[in-house]
Amino acid sequence: MPMDAGDIERLIREALPDANVEIQDLRGDGDHYAAIVVSEAFRGKSRVQQHQMVYQALQGRMGGELHALALQTSAPDA
Repeated sequence: MPMDAGDIERLIREALPDANVEIQDLRGDGDHYAAIVVSEAFRGKSRVQQHQMVYQALQGRMGGELHALALQTSAPDA
């Protein structure tokens, strides 16, 4: 069963409360999303570490309920 964009955003915000999160359904199928996540928690972390933090926030749903998620992550501009 596909995930709703609101559920993705909620899970990310629960793990990263300060995050600015934008979710886009790329195909309209509830299976392929793009997310832009900006959080102070990413500062000093590599891009891989930032993406791992988002995947952890999704609590194992990647590859199951959520088929594909294109991620752009960053810390806020100083």
